[in-house]
Amino acid sequence: MVTPVKIVVSVKLQPTPEVASALRDELTACNEGANYVSEVAYEHYGLKVHEYALRKLVYAELRERGIKSAAAQQLIKKVVDAYATLRANIKAGNLGPEKSKRRRKAESKPIVFRAEAAQAYDHRNMGWDIDARTVAITTRQGRMKGVRFVCAPEALKTLAAYRKGEADLICRDGSWFLIATCDVPEAQTYEPDGFIGVDLGIQNIATTSTGCQTAGRKLNRYRKRQLFIRKKLQKKGTKSAKRLLKKRSRKEARCSKDINHCVSKAIVTEAERTGCGISLEELKGIRNRVRLPKPQRVALHSWAFAQLGDFIVYKAKRAGVPLVFVDPAYTSQMCCECQHIDNRNRVHQGLFICRGCGVVAHADRNASRNIAQRGETVWNAGRESRVPAAQPTG
Repeated sequence: MVTPVKIVVSVKLQPTPEVASALRDELTACNEGANYVSEVAYEHYGLKVHEYALRKLVYAELRERGIKSAAAQQLIKKVVDAYATLRANIKAGNLGPEKSKRRRKAESKPIVFRAEAAQAYDHRNMGWDIDARTVAITTRQGRMKGVRFVCAPEALKTLAAYRKGEADLICRDGSWFLIATCDVPEAQTYEPDGFIGVDLGIQNIATTSTGCQTAGRKLNRYRKRQLFIRKKLQKKGTKSAKRLLKKRSRKEARCSKDINHCVSKAIVTEAERTGCGISLEELKGIRNRVRLPKPQRVALHSWAFAQLGDFIVYKAKRAGVPLVFVDPAYTSQMCCECQHIDNRNRVHQGLFICRGCGVVAHADRNASRNIAQRGETVWNAGRESRVPAAQPTG
């Protein structure tokens, strides 16, 4: 059975002023209703919210507020999912130990939703006309039909062929968007002819074992410039400065996301062209493990390695490229030729000199080759049978 890949497609709505006013009223009312539901849920159940019991308590009040039936059901589910996420984060230790200030703050009050937080819609309160590029959305002021939208041609094809499930309505800087979920079939994975190791880093965003390298100097300089501008505007504190801060919000994130898309596409295309698989480091939790001086922490926490990894994963699944994750331990200290491990092998950020065999290489290139070798080992280990051999019967 082919497993679908979850792809989100963003389309920009072009509502008339009347429709935009109705959408804003709907979004504000739904999030005010979500805050009411959150308060009731916290008062009665704490963090362990039960959807069926909660619906009995709040559904009638939501309907009296003019929220339509489908929207009321969706916002109740949104609140329940928010508390489930909070419990999962607490259990995973993402909010610190039991008596930490951050965890106590999260547990001591109900979850609050922003006035423009996303609201989910499904087939009960929203309809698509892909050919006409319009949508119909049910609001408190009635059903808004023929709301035009625009998107990229490739995104339109994906919507027409694979759209399934809910779509989220959001308002971002005065513009309206629908974020639709599409189930794209995963391509059949082929048998790889070797693996391309990918070493992710800050100085070099990605270095592959085939010799491709994406330098991060331009992006790092851009981030430092953006940080300087933000500090300057925040210190000024005037209305015009706050207006400029709002205008520049998410600009750095969009730039980083675009670069990650380009890098991940290049890596997957190279693997598909050569018939190889992709081997990535398992870097989950690296921000909690690594201890750095204060000047270097901004660079580490600005590093969007998880996003780049996610982009590589879903692009590889769509192309049918085999992909494995490997343990990153000692990949930067181990020689890819003789496997000698010594922390002195890494002379500095860009130079690797093995103290066992004397090989000289670029440090990131050496690490990427180690990752490639480990990827092949993991792939072969996954294919080996672990079933004990049958014993002969006498």
